[in-house]
Amino acid sequence: MENETRPGAAIRSFARWATTPPQAYAAYVLALILVAGLSFYVGTLRPKKAVSMGPPPVAVPRN
Repeated sequence: MENETRPGAAIRSFARWATTPPQAYAAYVLALILVAGLSFYVGTLRPKKAVSMGPPPVAVPRN
């Protein structure tokens, strides 16, 4: 098993290692912090102002 050279072997062995009980708790907390941090970051982004049409033309009638 240590000599596996398939493309997904490293990912599969890491997933197997990360799902054992002590590492699973740490992986869960890390994922929770990552999601919270990303959602905070995305929430702080400001949308770009839309291009406005500019001032109204001078010939607009006034009421």
